[in-house]
Amino acid sequence: MSGILKLYLCTYNSLQFLGWTISLFRILGSLVSTNSLSGAYASSGDLICMLQTCAFLEVVHGAIGIVPSGVLFPFMQWAGRTHFLLVVVRKIDEVQELPSVFITFFAWSLSEVIRYSHYALSILSSCPSWLSYLRYTAFIVLYPIGIAPGEIWLMYQALPFVKKKNLFVDFFGNLPFSYYDFIRVLLLIYPFLWLKLYLHLFKQRRSKLSKHHGKKKM
Repeated sequence: MSGILKLYLCTYNSLQFLGWTISLFRILGSLVSTNSLSGAYASSGDLICMLQTCAFLEVVHGAIGIVPSGVLFPFMQWAGRTHFLLVVVRKIDEVQELPSVFITFFAWSLSEVIRYSHYALSILSSCPSWLSYLRYTAFIVLYPIGIAPGEIWLMYQALPFVKKKNLFVDFFGNLPFSYYDFIRVLLLIYPFLWLKLYLHLFKQRRSKLSKHHGKKKM
């Protein structure tokens, strides 16, 4: 990997790490100051929207081969999160103060703080073993928390508002189904799409940690 490419990837991952760290502190700060779960979006929603939008670069990174992640799984994660965030939460004011937003944002922020710090330090060849272990272990708990009581539950709670507001009627007007119908179908297949990604992460975990243990023995 060239020096310029290393500098770019290190800078990208460091900025994402910084952004998600700020969002995590804002979420927790809101919780402490208000003693409520309702302030997560107000405290960090705009920042998380920006960070998540910028994360499309990771799909590009995989597509052009500068990282070994490929395209499918980064795109699945980016598309699912971006739809949830920009199309559901940002468009429907009534759901922005629900506990599911706090749960999702907390799980996302903590997992991304770990992930991006691991990536940045790995590029510099200075990643401690405990962080590598945490990177490939924390998702076991954080991903189900972010998905079930977070994304899936919030989209279910958003259904009445989607129907009432008749969201995206212009786009879906020429289609045989509405956005409301799309969300209902999405809720049915979401667990299966998520399980595919979850199992991929376990496969990645076995591969990465076994390599790490192998290097340690050497």
